Amino acid sequence: MSDIRAAVCNAFGQPLDIETLSLRAPEFGEIEVDLKACAICHSDITYMDGGWGGELPAVYGHEAAGRVSAVGAGVRGLALGDPVVVTLIRACGTCPSCASGAPVACETAPPPEGPISDGNGKQVVQAMNCGAFAEKVVVDQSQVVKLPDDMDLVTASVLACGVITGIGAVVNAAKLKAGQDVVVIGAGGVGLNAIQGARIAGARRIIAVDMSEEKLAVAREFGATEGVLATDPKPWRKAKAAMGRGADAVFVTVGAIPAYDQAPQYLANGGQVIMVGMPHSGAQSTYEPVMLAATGQGMTGSKMGDVVIARDIPWMVDLYQQGRLKLDELVSRTWPLEEINEAIADTKTGSAKRNVIVFD
Repeated sequence: MSDIRAAVCNAFGQPLDIETLSLRAPEFGEIEVDLKACAICHSDITYMDGGWGGELPAVYGHEAAGRVSAVGAGVRGLALGDPVVVTLIRACGTCPSCASGAPVACETAPPPEGPISDGNGKQVVQAMNCGAFAEKVVVDQSQVVKLPDDMDLVTASVLACGVITGIGAVVNAAKLKAGQDVVVIGAGGVGLNAIQGARIAGARRIIAVDMSEEKLAVAREFGATEGVLATDPKPWRKAKAAMGRGADAVFVTVGAIPAYDQAPQYLANGGQVIMVGMPHSGAQSTYEPVMLAATGQGMTGSKMGDVVIARDIPWMVDLYQQGRLKLDELVSRTWPLEEINEAIADTKTGSAKRNVIVFD
């Protein structure tokens, strides 16, 4: 057992508490990672606000990077000191989903007893398989990917969710082809990476849709060819005018029901809506099925960009090293663990691409 400082959610919708917890040693197939950084994702915030339920007390945080500090039995390919990115994608490798190449949909539940406990020995939930708002984590080896020794770990942390989710939605879920047209609804952390994915895939036109001109300006820096304000009464008309047609793929990267209601309006015949952003549990959107059927359109869910992290993260790191993928620019600001509640409040304003908690 080792003592770690962590930000604990003891009540939904309330500030996190910085506490000293106990972290057990890694068991078979597990590794311990001494974290350098953990980015704040809107999914963490939704969970901490009670939008998707869950059990408490819990430690959230799932976009992390650090160095391997202990290795359990049976671990291969990782050694003490290796820099790694830590994801929430825990894959057994043998269930039907994993065996068919879809590890993000792994059907094997994680062990009921996690590695974190409080000073009295009571279990603390390791939320999203990570619990990375903490100095150290113990995770399954399937959740990590080794990084180049010289890669900055603050920058690397954003690869764990926002980057792979956005780019993966384009290349894996939509299977976008060069010359096709794209609309990305939401220019936040995931949306900017969907824009980057569309640029890398060779999209002809990339239309960003968001609520503010400031965010549309940032979207252009990441590869959007045009920007449309979502506050326009019928923003899809301006988007279609910019493309000269409807979109082959519309990526909804925000969990807003109005965005989902409007998404099919942007499509060309045969186009598809890629559903990335996650509304609160119970929220419902409404469609006119006859229109989708008559025009050959479709809707596809994309969880974590349908990535295979051992394949996709090294590819993205290589693009970054070539200067073809923006990662440094995604980090808006770094914050110490003691200021995590302020960092969360800043993230909620929507102005930050990614706020990152850093550990000494």
